[in-house]
Amino acid sequence: MKLKGKIALVTGASRGIGRGIAEVFAEEGADVAVNYVANAKEAEETARLVRAQGRRAIVIQGDVAKRADVEAMMEKTWAELGPVDVLVNNAGIETIIPFLELTDDQWTRLTDINLRGAWLCSQVFCRKAIAAGRKGSIIQIGSIQAAKVLPGRTHYAPTKLGLEALTRNMSAEVTPSGIRVNCVHPGYIETDMTTWIRDVPGARDMVLSQISMGRSGECREIGKVTAFFASEEASYVTGQSIHVDGGWEGK
Repeated sequence: MKLKGKIALVTGASRGIGRGIAEVFAEEGADVAVNYVANAKEAEETARLVRAQGRRAIVIQGDVAKRADVEAMMEKTWAELGPVDVLVNNAGIETIIPFLELTDDQWTRLTDINLRGAWLCSQVFCRKAIAAGRKGSIIQIGSIQAAKVLPGRTHYAPTKLGLEALTRNMSAEVTPSGIRVNCVHPGYIETDMTTWIRDVPGARDMVLSQISMGRSGECREIGKVTAFFASEEASYVTGQSIHVDGGWEGK
């Protein structure tokens, strides 16, 4: 078990990729704090799946874009589960809005969650871990759209590419203190956030035709790569970003 005895905080873990990560982490021996912002019922289901593996789980409501929420989330995890070893910055939103129609509020809300939220959670985690003299691992969950051109993503894509820069620069500063930082860019994973591919006639076939493996990915497959980065098997890996996309070619 790669993560035996570890304590992980996974943001945005009520469903989709976040739930897949939480499940795999539990199978690998970790106790998991399940963060959510709106859907308590789904978050409780993720926690149930963690507990079904014989691991501890708590559910924590909080907006990753608000410092007070993040600090409370971290404090509760340390108090109820113990010192956090692994932070997974998975929380994110996606909207599809043409560039010329994008409003200030739409830009600000999305970038606050997707990029500022990852920075904020990471800073709170690192300050607490370093003050306690503890090592750790941070994994950012980005998107293949960091390298793809898709319509209506002029606000979304920069946040995911920005996670690469955040990963590299954070790593340079905190790795000497024992905290590794890496980034996983999922490709086409069938979740609530990719319903647009299934809803647009012909879009799914077009996307799959560009993927060497000819299929979409599973949330658990992202969980397995994330667990590797979180584990001691990746003890000499930091500042890196990897695309887990089945070989998605083209734009």
